Amino acid sequence: MVLVVDDQPENLAMMAELLRGRFRTRIAATGEKALQIAFSAKPDLIVLDVVMPGIDGYEVCRRLKADPVTADIPVIFLTASDDRQHESMGFQIGAVDFVGKPFHPEIFLARIGTHVALKCANDALRRYSEDLAGEVRRRTRDLALVQDITIHAMASLAETRDNETGNHIRRTQQYVRVLALALVQRDEPRFRDVLDSATIELLYKSSPLHDIGKVGVPDHILLKPGKHTPEEFERMKLHAVYGRDAIARAEAALGSETSFLRFAREIVYSHHEKWDGTGYPDGLSGERIPLSARLMAVADVYDALVSRRVYKKAFSHEEAVEIILKGRGSHFDPEITDVFIEQSEVFRSIASEFSDAEG
Repeated sequence: MVLVVDDQPENLAMMAELLRGRFRTRIAATGEKALQIAFSAKPDLIVLDVVMPGIDGYEVCRRLKADPVTADIPVIFLTASDDRQHESMGFQIGAVDFVGKPFHPEIFLARIGTHVALKCANDALRRYSEDLAGEVRRRTRDLALVQDITIHAMASLAETRDNETGNHIRRTQQYVRVLALALVQRDEPRFRDVLDSATIELLYKSSPLHDIGKVGVPDHILLKPGKHTPEEFERMKLHAVYGRDAIARAEAALGSETSFLRFAREIVYSHHEKWDGTGYPDGLSGERIPLSARLMAVADVYDALVSRRVYKKAFSHEEAVEIILKGRGSHFDPEITDVFIEQSEVFRSIASEFSDAEG
C-alpha cells in the first residue's frame, strides 16, 4: 500500500489516478492525517509533500522515523524546490528519494515501483532472518536438551552399578557450581578469564559423569563392602581410563571436540589427581591438573566423607571440613580449598537439601 500526502486536492487526485491499478492507495491532505494512517495501516511507502500547513513533511518524517512501528517505512518527498539544502536535510532525517514538482508520470511511477519493491524485499529478508533466528534458538534448545538427557542417561547407568546414589550426583553438581562461582568472585584473572557463565554451566552439566567409567569395573570389586586389595584397587583406578575412553569415542563419533564433552572428559579422567602429584591415573601435579578436575576433586571428596557407605560411616560436616583443610596443598588446590572453607556452610546446606535420607 502507498500513502500519498499532499495538501493540494488536484495533486492528490492526479497521483491517486496514476497509482490506481498498480498499488493499493490511501490519501491524506494533512500531516496529522498522514501520521494517523501510517501508524494504523503501516503502508509500504509514503509519498510526502514537504510544504503543508500545520505539520510539514519534514516533521512528519521525523516522527515516523522516531517510532519503531513506522521507522522502516520508506518516505519519498515531493517538493517544488530544487534547493540542495532541502534535499540534504530530507535525506538526513530518513527520506529515501525526492520527486520534483511538477513530476513526469513515468518517472514518478518508476520511482514508486522501485522503492515499493525494495521495501518488499527488505521485509522478506527480515522475515527470513527472524525465522532463521527462531530456528537457531529452537535447535540450540534442542541441543541443550539432548546434552542434558545424554548426561542423565549416562549418569543413571553408572548409578545402577555403584553404591552411590542419584543424590550424590545432584550434590556434587551443586558443589562444583558453588566453588566455581566463588572463584570468579575473587576476581583473579587466572580464574575469571576461564570461568565465564557458559563454562560454569557446562561444568555443572558435565560433573554427573565423573564416575561413568565405573560401569567397566567388575562387580566383585566395585561393590565390595570391605577394603580393596592392592590388585583390586589398581583395577578400580582404571575407571578413570574407561570413562575417558568412552567420552573420547563419543567425540570421535561427532567428528569434533566439543566444550560439553571436553569438560566431561577432563573431570572423568583427572578428578582423582592430587595437587602434589600423588594421585592417579597420570600423577599430574599443580595446575597441570585441569581446573574442572580440581573443582570436582573437592566436591567429590567432601560428599564421600559426609555420606554413609556400606564400607564406612558418614563423617560429620566439621570432620569433613577438617580433613579437606588438612589436604590443602597436598591433595587439593590450595586456592580451591580456601574457597571451600569460605563456602563450607553452603556445602552443609546442599548436603542437607539433597540428603540420601530424603532421596
